Amino acid sequence: MRTIIEPFRIKAVEPIRMTTRDERAGLIAAADYNLFALHSDDVLIDLLTDSGTSAMSARQQAALMSGDESYAGSPSFFRFEAAVKDLMPFKYVIPTHQGRAAEAILFSILGGAGKFIPSNTHFDTTRGNIESTGAEAADLVIAEGLDPTSLHPFKGNMDLDRLEAYLAQHGAAVPCVMITVTNNAGGGQPVSLENIRATAKIAKAHGKPFIIDGCRFAENAYFIKMREPGQEGRSVKDIVRDMFADADGMTMSAKKDAFANIGGWLALNDDDLAQAARNRLILTEGFPTYGGLAGRDLDAIAQGLVEIIDEDYLRYRLRSMAYIGERLEAMGVPIVRPTGGHAVFIDARRLLPHIPPKEYPGQALAVALYLEGGIRSCEIGTVMFGLKPDGTEVEAPMDLVRMAFPRRVYTQSHADYIVEVFEEIVARKDALKGMKITWQPTAMRHFTAKFAPL
Repeated sequence: MRTIIEPFRIKAVEPIRMTTRDERAGLIAAADYNLFALHSDDVLIDLLTDSGTSAMSARQQAALMSGDESYAGSPSFFRFEAAVKDLMPFKYVIPTHQGRAAEAILFSILGGAGKFIPSNTHFDTTRGNIESTGAEAADLVIAEGLDPTSLHPFKGNMDLDRLEAYLAQHGAAVPCVMITVTNNAGGGQPVSLENIRATAKIAKAHGKPFIIDGCRFAENAYFIKMREPGQEGRSVKDIVRDMFADADGMTMSAKKDAFANIGGWLALNDDDLAQAARNRLILTEGFPTYGGLAGRDLDAIAQGLVEIIDEDYLRYRLRSMAYIGERLEAMGVPIVRPTGGHAVFIDARRLLPHIPPKEYPGQALAVALYLEGGIRSCEIGTVMFGLKPDGTEVEAPMDLVRMAFPRRVYTQSHADYIVEVFEEIVARKDALKGMKITWQPTAMRHFTAKFAPL
């Protein structure tokens, strides 16, 4: 059938406050043109992030009631641990309050001045947690991953030749090799199973632990099933297990592909590394069987991990992103092709060629989306990645606007509305102006920086 139907029914709803363009003009100005500073009830369709914004299922809500809040040894932890190990066969599973906490713990141990940590593309909190220790985060994605027009089926792949050269250059100063699935900063693009295995093989040949940032593992697995030769007849669950089979550890935000509103984990195989991580966890997060989470949240994650590998859901999820991408391309809006699994990425640099990167075309487009339609999105470009630790500013490889869709929250009519808003923007895109930063912090500036239109 041509119509995309959601493979679920809606049992509870919350109202959206409808605003006018004039109202939104005042609201965004009061927020210093930073979408993060808006009140969420002033947003019609919130695509700022898919992290922690999913709708939980009836079974997840029921699981909340079985949460046990014992400080140590809660049965909720053991249900959570079993659900993780059913998909990712690691020896140790260490819960954290969200993914960046897992990153902070890992890099407090592995990072430090003079260290070099390669990945296909580090996302913002990963890069921030690496650089805050004095280490350097390097992005080694394949060339196609930096070309929004390329139709390569696995644009998130690690460039294996560059990885080999990087490891040869930096040697003992590299404490681990990472890979992110899917590659969020590059357009939500997947990594092939072949590339994951090859990256692991190179890491092991150089004696380096191989760590996967697994936030959107299920979406990545379904892309593998759809696109990688020899994988089409396999279950998503089996593909997921193969994705992690050669890894030495993983970081995870359960706020993505576990349908949870909070939570994450660090999983490891090495005894000494796991002990050091648990020691750090106790200082910063909590006891190792709750890690900063309530028992009810651990149970919600455990149920979410069962639901996320449902192939009807994954088919719907990826097709919904493709539908929006197709509609936008038909009206001449340049996007990152092919569409990712959790978001549609607009190529703001190509849509607004009259705005140079250091006048932040992505931020200008994100503000226009809010003004015209009350849509909140996120700049992923020179604002997010252009500020170096030494304070210098550079142009990011791409200037994108990410529309990240919360799981099980919006319907196809919301998608059609988004397309209509773009029609309004395209009609007057040449009149859009760039932005300037009037204040910024020293790191992770996109969260709190203040802007003004030029």
